[in-house]
Amino acid sequence: MQIQTDHNQKEIKLHGTYEFPLLVSHERLSNYERKSFMWHWHKELEWTYVLEGEIQYQVNQQAYHLKEGQGLLCNSNMLHTGRPVNEKDCHYVSITFHPRLLEGYKDSFLKTSYVNRIVENPSIPCVALTSFADWESHILNMLKKIETLYSTQKQEEDYDFQIYLLLMEIWRIICRNVQKPANDQAATRNIARLKQILTYIHSHYKEKISLEDIAGEVNICPSECCRFFKKHMRESLFDYLLNYRIEQSLSLLSLGNENITEIAGQCGFSSSSYFSRVFRERMGYSPREYQKLSMPFVQPEA
Repeated sequence: MQIQTDHNQKEIKLHGTYEFPLLVSHERLSNYERKSFMWHWHKELEWTYVLEGEIQYQVNQQAYHLKEGQGLLCNSNMLHTGRPVNEKDCHYVSITFHPRLLEGYKDSFLKTSYVNRIVENPSIPCVALTSFADWESHILNMLKKIETLYSTQKQEEDYDFQIYLLLMEIWRIICRNVQKPANDQAATRNIARLKQILTYIHSHYKEKISLEDIAGEVNICPSECCRFFKKHMRESLFDYLLNYRIEQSLSLLSLGNENITEIAGQCGFSSSSYFSRVFRERMGYSPREYQKLSMPFVQPEA
């Protein structure tokens, strides 16, 4: 399993319905092919609440070590990823919802006075619930109630209304307790630059890409491009490109329709031997072994 995104790394998954744009799901890092979910962003806001284990949750350049019972709100349009801690699994609840669920109608006082002050401020990439202040504990308890209501919705006729009221109360608490920093124009530019770099890599990963190509796309020198990317993404450009190419090869290997050499070429590797070496380093087994493990078992005919 892996998160599905477009070439801009925007997630294309539907979160709820148009009428009720909210989705609650139980997730495990072990369910992802590389035991972590890849960088992505979406218009929806996302609460993550850790039920078991630990996760390194990164929003833009800031990483948070979330433990059992802790949570985090990832703001709208922010790049984020999640990785295991000490190679152990993490079970968490994801509550994803569109800002319009809070807004009411277009340009309402709720939107202009309370929603936009958080959602449209790039200086607030997330709200971490890690110190267990009274207001944080109160929000965590309400997140648990939302998860329970959503999972047992058939038992509660007005479960969606109850969830809506809980979300509104959570948002009221956030507005009262999260300080509103000045709108940081540098943060806005950095996010836009990161997305531009990622978009270029995702659009050209099948080709031979040089550092100069990527740096030229965002109009900075190669050395500054490397420094900027590593500062914000916590991995080098080269490592990210290799990891992304490996990610793209997994679905092709699972289909089993093409040989290793063809898949290596389609994913931007110069040779099948180099692809196999990088794949083993990052996945723990060869492409051929992965292909055999992921292909469905077919019962031989009698």
